[in-house]
Amino acid sequence: MKGFDFDFLKVSPTDIVDILLVALLIYYVYTLIRNTLAVNLLVGMFVISLFYWAVKMLHMELLTTIIDKFMSVGIIALIIIFQQEIRRFLLLIGKNTFLQKNKAWWGYLFGRKEIERNNMARIKPIIDACKSMKKTRTGALIVFVKFYDEQYFANSCEAVDAKISKRLLESIFQKYSPLHDGAVVIAENKIKSASCILPLTDNDQLPSQFGLRHRAGIGVSENTDAVAVIISEETGEISYAKQGRVRMNVSFGELEKLLNKDF
Repeated sequence: MKGFDFDFLKVSPTDIVDILLVALLIYYVYTLIRNTLAVNLLVGMFVISLFYWAVKMLHMELLTTIIDKFMSVGIIALIIIFQQEIRRFLLLIGKNTFLQKNKAWWGYLFGRKEIERNNMARIKPIIDACKSMKKTRTGALIVFVKFYDEQYFANSCEAVDAKISKRLLESIFQKYSPLHDGAVVIAENKIKSASCILPLTDNDQLPSQFGLRHRAGIGVSENTDAVAVIISEETGEISYAKQGRVRMNVSFGELEKLLNKDF
């Protein structure tokens, strides 16, 4: 294919597509590591690379050999260090495939109104429970996952596997309940587990008023495809975490729309 000749530079349509794909990949990586400790790790790796280049140029044989051995296992080290980011990247790619993006059209073809009615039926008890817990300032963390990962949740949760109901959610998060300390995980139209201890986010840019409940909700949304609803025990404010980002002071109307879209 004939390209465009700019004296010393020839750019073909394939090169343009190549550049756009690389730019898209960089953007995805940026969205994944923004406001996380991964940024500091990348900066550290960049500094080590510069140091390696400097000692090699100065012919410091001992340091060059040591750093060279370290660099030789760089790919394996990258996989280990950035395993959470790689997992999130693959989830992000999966959620943005053609079929996922166009599932609304399938809904229109195969009974979208019926799907919406079913969504409202399962979301209503959750909204009602959130209203009650906001009023009483009962702290809560409710995590919604599309695919329940037994290995991820089984080791730190109490199995429930019960129908979603307002009273059950209120009972779980009631202050003196043995299951209140932790998260509830909802999947497959059921409360799958409760009292889940989740990994905290590494993000060090969060507001100071965010406690362990908020950090756990944000953390699980970083590491999986989950979304989390967090109710503050101090203020009763409702927050919504998705893909490591948190929306604060969410109204019940907004919460209903978000859950209907994501859950």
